[in-house]
Formats: sequence, C-alpha cells, structure tokens
Amino acid sequence: MTNIVETIKSDLTSAIENDKLVLPTLPEVALQVRDIAESEDSAIADLVRVISNDTALSARIIRVCNSPLFRGSRAIENLNMAVSRLGMAYTSNLAMGLAMEQMFQATSDMVDKRLRATWQTSTEVAGICHVLAQHYTKLKPDQATLAGLVHLIGVLPILRYVEDQDIQISSIMLDNVIEQLHPRIGSLILKKWDFPKELQDVPLEYANFQREVPAPDYADLVMIANLQLVAGTDHPWNEMDFSTISAFSRLGLDPETNMAEEEDLNAQMEAAMALLQ
Repeated sequence: MTNIVETIKSDLTSAIENDKLVLPTLPEVALQVRDIAESEDSAIADLVRVISNDTALSARIIRVCNSPLFRGSRAIENLNMAVSRLGMAYTSNLAMGLAMEQMFQATSDMVDKRLRATWQTSTEVAGICHVLAQHYTKLKPDQATLAGLVHLIGVLPILRYVEDQDIQISSIMLDNVIEQLHPRIGSLILKKWDFPKELQDVPLEYANFQREVPAPDYADLVMIANLQLVAGTDHPWNEMDFSTISAFSRLGLDPETNMAEEEDLNAQMEAAMALLQ
C-alpha cells in the first residue's frame, strides 16, 4: 500500500516540477472583486454591482456585517450599506475568501467529505485569525481572515488527482500525502493567483513551529489559530512544548493560556468562526 503513497507523491511532485500540475483558478467573482479593489478609480458602487450578482455571497456579507464583530448602532439591510460599513478592502478580501467555498466540492463521496472538512477547518482558522489580528497585532484582520481561508488551498489539487485517477487509498495514507505535499502546492497556487507575498508563504510556514521571523506575520496567526483549534483534542500538535514556539511571544501571547477560557475573546472567536460557515 505504501507504493500507492509513493506513486501519488512522485506523480504530483513531477507534475509540480514540470509545471504540469493543474492548479485551480480563482472563481470569476473573486477575480472581478479583486480588480475593483485594486483599481484606483473604482467606487463602492462598483463592488456592490459585482457582488450583487451572487445572491448567496451578498447575503453572507450582510450577515457578517450584522454580526457581533462589526455590529454598529443599526441593522444593515442591504449590500450597499454593508460595503460602506466594512469598507472596500475588507469587503473584497471577504468576498474573495467566501467565493472560494464553491471550489471545495467534489462528485465522489470520500473526496467531497474531505473537501468540506478542509473548508470547515479553513473557515474556523480564518475566524480565529481575524480575532487574533485585531487583538494582538497591527496586521490587517481582512488579510488575516484570507490567510486562514487559503492556508489549506494546496489540498485541492491532491484530492482532485485522487478523484480523477479513481485511486482507492486509506484515510491515513491520504493524510500522509496531503501533509507532505499541500504546503508547497498551496504556495504555488497563491503565487499563480498573484496573492501578496506574505500570504504566499502561509501554507509553507504555518506548521513550521520553530520558525524565527523579526515581526509577527500572517503565518504566525494561522499557526496559533490552528493550535487554538486543536486545543484539548488528541491531536499530535498538543504533544509539543508550546514554550518553544516563538510565534506566541511575537503575538504577545502566553503559550500556557487557553484562549477558549477567556470569555470575551472566546465569544468573539465563536462569532467569527460561525460567520464564515
């Protein structure tokens, strides 16, 4: 059975090296949203026009806006008000991130379950990243949310490959393949999508627990958010000595503190995670 693992790994690795790996493309609405956000002379109305073509996306952005994380004095009823309150940068990053959900679906049951579980983890990590960025750093919460949403994007081509080739493989072996290959593939995808350099590095760096960098960055946020997410479970990461992970001190966090026990912070994390579901 290990041969299958080796075969998948060598197939995917040579596809990466020969530039033959089919990388997913960003959904059309995400591309349009980004163009508007990056253009000098675009207005909120342009962003509203593009997003309003996607009813589900519009509804979710309005819901985010009415959540405890952003709640202003009055309820937001329409997209125009929502975009005005959130601002262009936040709305566009949120819309791009949420538009990616449609990519995490497959026809075969096993792959579909995995993709949905991957998206679920991504949204939960993104929610925690938002709150960490807001409370502990000068990093942008919208970029932090996006970093969380894309940190596992490299899982997509691996599962697509398994589905296309109709490979029968045990869950444990598939985990092994994913763990070894998704960071590199994820970084390639984000490069192809022209994401900012600090986000391109996130898939590669978020599980590099011994990393040393001069200042907190998005990979630090995604790392701590992942550790927060598995706290109290039997995940192997919980066997590490957290005091050796310098990302905690860069964010000004005590590795001994369980954030889930801080009521206010926990309520915010719950809210942020629920939002993106």
